[in-house]
Amino acid sequence: MFLWDLKNWPIFSFLDSNYVSKIHMALVYGDLGNEALIITRDKIVYALGSNTSGCLGTGDACNTFYPKKVEALCGKNIKTFAYGKGPHVLALTEEGKVYSWGHNSHGELGNCSTNHMIPMPVTKNLNDEFIVDIACGSHHSLALTNEGKVYAWGENTCGQVGKSVNINENTPMKVNSTLAGKTVICISCGQSSSMTVTDTGKVYGWGCNDVGQLGIGNYVNQVDPCEVTMLVDVVIKKIVCGYAHVLALSNKGALYVWGGNNYGQLGLGMKMNMCNPVQLKQEMMGRVLDVATSHYNHISIAMAEGNRIFMWGECMGQSITFPVLTTSGSLHDVFARYASPSVMHQPLVLHDEEPDVSLIDCFREAFNDQTTSDLAIQVRKKFIYVHKAILVIRSQYFRTMLQETLATNNQSVIKQQKFSYDVYKAFLKYLYTDEIDLALESMLELLKLAVAYSENQLKKRCIQIIRRGITVENAAFCYSIAIEYNAKESEEYCFKFALNHMTAVVQTASFAKLDENTMKTFIIKAAQAGAFKT
Repeated sequence: MFLWDLKNWPIFSFLDSNYVSKIHMALVYGDLGNEALIITRDKIVYALGSNTSGCLGTGDACNTFYPKKVEALCGKNIKTFAYGKGPHVLALTEEGKVYSWGHNSHGELGNCSTNHMIPMPVTKNLNDEFIVDIACGSHHSLALTNEGKVYAWGENTCGQVGKSVNINENTPMKVNSTLAGKTVICISCGQSSSMTVTDTGKVYGWGCNDVGQLGIGNYVNQVDPCEVTMLVDVVIKKIVCGYAHVLALSNKGALYVWGGNNYGQLGLGMKMNMCNPVQLKQEMMGRVLDVATSHYNHISIAMAEGNRIFMWGECMGQSITFPVLTTSGSLHDVFARYASPSVMHQPLVLHDEEPDVSLIDCFREAFNDQTTSDLAIQVRKKFIYVHKAILVIRSQYFRTMLQETLATNNQSVIKQQKFSYDVYKAFLKYLYTDEIDLALESMLELLKLAVAYSENQLKKRCIQIIRRGITVENAAFCYSIAIEYNAKESEEYCFKFALNHMTAVVQTASFAKLDENTMKTFIIKAAQAGAFKT
């Protein structure tokens, strides 16, 4: 995300451009999207807004239009935030520690403190745990450990913390029962429900089920985690909860939906609640890469191949029952423009190296337009038509190459043989549009180009896309290509993914096609990581 994306959120309109340029992370929350947290690049944490229930963490109940320091969190390595309806807020550090503050009438802070206006560490039962993720429902909280264990606390009117109904839990308690012995990799909360995904791609839910949001085939609330058995043959890699509906993304890019549907948030073309998972038709969106919603909303958002963003459900007060393609450039952008209220589903992390202004539509139209081009780049007998001035403005590589050319002669053709035509065309199109339109199997070559040309922002984008697109079927292929292109970071990520899905990966066709040396190296490395211990 870029600095200009903050302009979509009204609460930041009072901030001057110099302050905004220092922001690393931001979160908008609250019933009206009227509260926010900010982390600057020097790890100073600020808050602004209406401060309902002391949720700004500033130690008082005062509202503020301008950023005020949250002293208790300054200097901490904050990894992410989560928030509830009260609102209450959780902060997770890179060191695996959880802090909480704000509304606490249901024990949702879990920190045993009498001062709810200052972030305090959540230590009871978590002191010896390393937390890797957090989630909040309206008035309950979840924490996920690095060993795949789940802790829950807060309101329990429907069993959402995994214990006897109507007994709230003031401190974190491990969710055992059917989750005992399983390794959870993903957690999410609805208003009064909890959902998890295990490392084998199985989905479990518990808590409120009045509109079928647990996906278990009935409308009965559950105290113990129940498996969503209709997904038994599907490997789910991510799950997100809206107020009372659920989106589950498979490792093959298929999207499954269930739960409340009074605004069409399931995207099925009607408004009937569904207590069993239904696969959303892929004719329009194609392969889905990411999904988002929030327990504050009845909106659903998906990013499909080509970075196309779709939305459906309650959008600006209207009910949209089918996925609609938007002009937005990100999931966050849809929340800012169309969700009610306009809150963030997760913190917005800003890049350090981005242009000051966005690209306008005419640049997109000008790309590869022979009628206005003053430079052709020949890649293996094919031509791509570009503009010297734009390349010089957007790329240090071309700035160095073309600066003298612009001043001394009218060179009109450059020959390039190092990279493939599709990859080079995608690179040039990125310079014009800030968009990456390329198949996953070619993304590592684009990453190699980005490294060779010192295009650091493009490098970051490539790594993000590669990570989102890795599946059981292509993990071994991506691993081998990463080795071929000497992309160490991607190689390590592919290896860890394969390690976490070892049984499935080694049975794929792409694993069988690995050359002997690559396969041997992989097996030795997996053995050293303990993959074959009994």
